Amino acid sequence: MADDTDAEDRTEAATPRRLERAREEGNVPLSKEAVGFASLGGATLAAAIALPPLGAELVAMLRGMLSGAHALDPFLALHEVLRAGLLAALPVAAGALLGAAGATLLQTGFLMRVEALMPDPARINPLAALKRMLSIDSVVELGRTLLKLALLGTALWRAVDLAALQQALHRSAGGLLAEVGRHAFRLMAAALIVYALLGTADMVWVRLRHARKLRMSREEMREESRESDGDPMVKARQRQIRMQRARRRMLQAVPKASVVITNPTHYAVALAYEAGTSAAPKVVAKGMDSLALRIREVAAQHAVPIVENPPLARALHRLEPDTEVPPEHWQAVAEVISYVYRLQGRQVARG
Repeated sequence: MADDTDAEDRTEAATPRRLERAREEGNVPLSKEAVGFASLGGATLAAAIALPPLGAELVAMLRGMLSGAHALDPFLALHEVLRAGLLAALPVAAGALLGAAGATLLQTGFLMRVEALMPDPARINPLAALKRMLSIDSVVELGRTLLKLALLGTALWRAVDLAALQQALHRSAGGLLAEVGRHAFRLMAAALIVYALLGTADMVWVRLRHARKLRMSREEMREESRESDGDPMVKARQRQIRMQRARRRMLQAVPKASVVITNPTHYAVALAYEAGTSAAPKVVAKGMDSLALRIREVAAQHAVPIVENPPLARALHRLEPDTEVPPEHWQAVAEVISYVYRLQGRQVARG
């Protein structure tokens, strides 16, 4: 019941990190039917290439053995027959092995895990084996096996020509061998067609099933996000601390500013400029609403001139602190600073 509830909660597709972890653990989609098709295809190709010359050699050897059977050592004859049969079987076995290995590596993305070859005590546990035998997956696998056998048996039955085989029995040894080879390749071709259909369907099924097994719940996705990016609450707290520190630094820089340009209430931008030492005025503090009010208060406490210029204040507010004013605003800023210098000069004269 708990497993069903857990499966219902897993509604989200697996993230790239989840897929990567599954691959590291060796959990990748692998179609056994596709491997079987590649193995049979490799064996068929190897047989088509290697068996005709090897078969002719085997027939010639058998003829020689039969013609001199009265003077032939039985053990030596058996040794020669076994050697010839092994030579004929080796290319077919090699083709099947290469086909199976190639299909496996292509499906797994050339994943190789030595750990999979190590003995696992859980695999020989009788209780675990019994549980696997009685599981839904075993029932599904049994149904697939029966379906495969039915399709394969039907294809082979329709491919075989019993009448032609009966007629071939009356031919010479060479003709009989050629006829048997031709029918054998017909059977292999029929089996390949069935395996191709089964392999294609099984690959789709295996990949869908793999994606379904790796689906995640929303809680698992949040947990993964916390592991990879950090806890959102901690990040928010860190961001708040950074903003508070930046605000404190800006307010400490306001008393040294040359002028504060306002909107007049929504924006406030403090500029610092020293004639002869600065290439251009620099933004040392900026703020909106409550922070803008605080900048104006600090400026008033330290007798920093405050100038209302809404367009210029909005434009300069886009700049980051410790950034020089760009050339397109030099003219407007120069007029403001000139006005402040003239105003300060009159105040000095009055004093």
